[in-house]
Amino acid sequence: MDATAEIVNLRAQLAEREAELATARAELTGAHLLIEQYKAQLHKLRRMQFGRSSEALDAQIEQLELRLEDLEEAEAARVAAARHPRPSRSPAVRKPLPAHLPREDVLYPAAEVCPACGGTHLVKLGEDITEVLEKIPARLKVIRHVRPKFSCRSCETIAQAPAPDLPIEKGRPGPGLLSHVVVSKYLDGLPLYRQSAILAREGVEIERATLADWVGHAAWWLAPLAAMIGAHVKTAPVIHTDDTPVPLLSPGLGRTRTGRLWVYLADERSWQGPRAPAAWYRFSPDRKGERPREHLAGYDGIIQADAYGGYEALTREGAALGRNMPRIQHAACWAHARRKLFEEFERTKSPIAQEALRQIGELYAIEAKINGEAAERRASIRREQALPLLAELKRYLQEQRRRLSAKTNLAKALNYALGRWEALCLYTTDGRIGIDNNPAERALRGIAITRKNYLFLGSEAGGDRAAIIYTVLETAKLNGLDPEAYLANIIDRMAKGHPANRLTELLPWNWKHHAGPTPSPEAA
Repeated sequence: MDATAEIVNLRAQLAEREAELATARAELTGAHLLIEQYKAQLHKLRRMQFGRSSEALDAQIEQLELRLEDLEEAEAARVAAARHPRPSRSPAVRKPLPAHLPREDVLYPAAEVCPACGGTHLVKLGEDITEVLEKIPARLKVIRHVRPKFSCRSCETIAQAPAPDLPIEKGRPGPGLLSHVVVSKYLDGLPLYRQSAILAREGVEIERATLADWVGHAAWWLAPLAAMIGAHVKTAPVIHTDDTPVPLLSPGLGRTRTGRLWVYLADERSWQGPRAPAAWYRFSPDRKGERPREHLAGYDGIIQADAYGGYEALTREGAALGRNMPRIQHAACWAHARRKLFEEFERTKSPIAQEALRQIGELYAIEAKINGEAAERRASIRREQALPLLAELKRYLQEQRRRLSAKTNLAKALNYALGRWEALCLYTTDGRIGIDNNPAERALRGIAITRKNYLFLGSEAGGDRAAIIYTVLETAKLNGLDPEAYLANIIDRMAKGHPANRLTELLPWNWKHHAGPTPSPEAA
């Protein structure tokens, strides 16, 4: 083959390769646009999810999650095949791997001879380090508690160290394994039957019923702490509260009905309050208005909540006692009022809804600036800046409402805000109150995501156990703790006889100061 033919052949190969690359780039761009479209749909559905009870909506979200997962995996595979960065997305800034992780060095031998000239006089100029994040598979181990038995030759007395104190008497799980099972079920949404299958792959056969027994014991250990967390929450001047449905098996019918998990949250970090954050969960088999009344018996303060009648009834009951102020005041949630307007704007592109959303956005811009400030300063800025905006917003909503038919969805959205205007504006009178109830919604988000994985609660007692466990684990998270490590430590300490009159030491906000290892039997 002469030089000219070889050049022609090379050019043909180059053109073919460029065509392949162009096709790959087009596929990547199309996949990326589809991913962004699905992400936008998913974002919209998630905004709609809270405050609704729709299995169809949950199914749509789950299907979109699966589609996104599949598309992103396919996009990554194409990138690896093309050996070319994606043109439609700017390179991500790589963050350093966390410093607290243990490091293992793989040392590459230095060259002894120069690869260019063969010289042997080499001087080190430095080194390059490439960090790769790797996972070491978890391994079960057996801890053998060996207790020698001695006999006295003089009196024939037999002496032996006492049996170890374990979380489950005569049971097999150590506190670390017990904690892992509980966290995997309630925080990671991994049902017990799946955990049983995972353990079986490691060669350890543990039936689901046995794991359920472990969870029941863990809830028994945690019940006193959950009660103390509840008492702590009820001393707060402001409590965020919300509820979410959970399927509950009806005994003897083989069907499920809808129970509720309620959260009562005290989080004062946004206004420099003195209390540690805490989330108290309660279970009920229904959503009757008497449930929050039972949960908040004896409480005096402010609840931040949506427009559920059970919450609003609490304020009326207090006023009926003949006092100047109700025992419980209800601060309404601007996120709920905004959400109804946003849904109408998304559906109809209504300019009225759009303008209302713009004005509400100005209120949220003020909140972004004062988040974390002292309560007095927050109240002062709200009086100066938010109150005039609220007055203008109310005038606008009233004016537009008079022009609309009462039967339209937009009129209903405006009525939602105007009908509870005083409760929506209560936050401007007290810097301790938030503009919305989003903290409570966030506290229920994990339950809303994982509940479909454990299908249903088997009984009302199972609902009470779930509430106890969620209370302790979510409060640990709010206080910046690793919930699995925290749970393992406190169960271990309680099993080994931690004094009942010092249980406050084991509460999440105190545990940091008492988190040393449990003394060994020898040290004791």
